Amino acid sequence: MSDSLPVPPAPASRPDVRVVCVVYHPGDELAVFARTLATASVASVELVIVDNGTDPTVARAVADEVGARLVSPGANLGYGGGANVGAAGATAPWIVVANSDIEWQPGSLDALVDAGRSDPRAGSVGPALLNTDGTVYPSARELPSLTQGAGHALFVRFWPGNPWTRRYRAHELDAGARRAAGWLSGACLLLRRDAFEAVGGFDDGYFMFFEDVDLGERLGRAGWTNLYVPQVQVTHVGGTSWRAKPAPMISAHHASAARYVGRRYPHWYQWPVRRAAVLGLRLRERAELRAAG
Repeated sequence: MSDSLPVPPAPASRPDVRVVCVVYHPGDELAVFARTLATASVASVELVIVDNGTDPTVARAVADEVGARLVSPGANLGYGGGANVGAAGATAPWIVVANSDIEWQPGSLDALVDAGRSDPRAGSVGPALLNTDGTVYPSARELPSLTQGAGHALFVRFWPGNPWTRRYRAHELDAGARRAAGWLSGACLLLRRDAFEAVGGFDDGYFMFFEDVDLGERLGRAGWTNLYVPQVQVTHVGGTSWRAKPAPMISAHHASAARYVGRRYPHWYQWPVRRAAVLGLRLRERAELRAAG
């Protein structure tokens, strides 16, 4: 069943998990996402596809095939904004927000929920994200300080071993251990609905990127734990919706980084910090746009 309502209606019976998948002109990866999701849990799972694009043909076909709900907002709300619309009205105790280029492993969603249930303070739970070559993407990180974040952003591409990146990614040395993190990647994120709603969901002022950093920080400030569970693994193909045209996403990434800095350092006496960060981000953005051609 599919529809074009701005808010998905509640199902007749309460599901255990609502899975929200935000897409923008998706390809074949959405069907793979939906089909592998069917193997990820034996519980009652409600799938909501939020299509931020202008042509819902692919999303509608997948929704009809697997019995998902399709929401077409009529505008591109960005990732966090689309996720908020997809999560609105949920009755399930758990909400998953995930990219369409995630491929689920059998039982992986059940294992994530079990991990969340085992820790009553877990506001979010994240699996290990595997790249297509089997390596682990660093999806659980600490909240960056200004110097750490700036050093990591400026030097990681040509000096991967710089001291700022090493500190930022220190926990990756113990990649197999379940642990609390400052934030977890929004590419595949299980959220306790009560916690998610208590902090107001995603800040939809972030069009793309940093909405997961911001959410993790706000959950932590509210007393919740961002729990990384690397024993649970899913595959993240990565960048399927914008790989061919990276320039808009490069700009969106830097705009979101500037917003995050502004929100984290809001006081008048921190204006020099904000200004220096914005100037540095503009220079980095220009360099990346040139490199992207």
